[in-house]
Amino acid sequence: MNQPNSCSLLARTVREQIRQELNLTASAGVAPNKFLAKLASDWRKPDGLFVIQPEEVDAFLLPLTVGRLPGVGKVTEEKLAKLGIKIVAELRGFEQAKLENEFGRYGVRLYELARGIDENLVVPDRPAQSISVEDTFPEDVLLAETEPMIRRLADKLWSASVKEPRIARTVVLKLKTSEFKILTRSYTPNAPPSSSEEMTDIALKLRERVDLDPKRRYRLVGIGLSNFRDAEEITEQPVLFE
Repeated sequence: MNQPNSCSLLARTVREQIRQELNLTASAGVAPNKFLAKLASDWRKPDGLFVIQPEEVDAFLLPLTVGRLPGVGKVTEEKLAKLGIKIVAELRGFEQAKLENEFGRYGVRLYELARGIDENLVVPDRPAQSISVEDTFPEDVLLAETEPMIRRLADKLWSASVKEPRIARTVVLKLKTSEFKILTRSYTPNAPPSSSEEMTDIALKLRERVDLDPKRRYRLVGIGLSNFRDAEEITEQPVLFE
């Protein structure tokens, strides 16, 4: 069995184990390197498998908007746009020296990403930094109509979190509008949530901090836990909002 097929089989096996043991969906990506595998995984969220064969890298990568590249936030994307760069194919046309001149050391990273190059290693058995679940509504809904989905996702997330040996300090709410704008709100209480109900209450209160037009519709909601710590590290800390 060749390597891509072996990796695809492994990805399917892992997804099935997650489904059976945690009752959660999971997306997976298989590609020649870590960066491309992450893009592939995002391609079929929240429950799918996408494979990029080595000979398919350019066909997949070049049409993407540069905002899909790791590290390209709103400010960098706007700066690239001023240079006439909106998609990866256009980024690939720039020399490394020019990108370094414009973006410093990150210019080298941009040069490599545009060519599908990523030397970062996959580190197995790394402690969880965050866990999350999300789902897309069959039809876009108003913010006030998201509560049932938030409660269902919170139950799933709590079931997954109790299997973690470390304790999460922060609850995160994620929303995607019908225009594909992503919003996140987070809350770090003095003490970590001690039950699914407590975590759900926090998520619903985070929803109240979304100040967009009440007629705005949403296509996706997600709940996450982050800021994991070992149990002995947990001490009383100030409440933090983001």
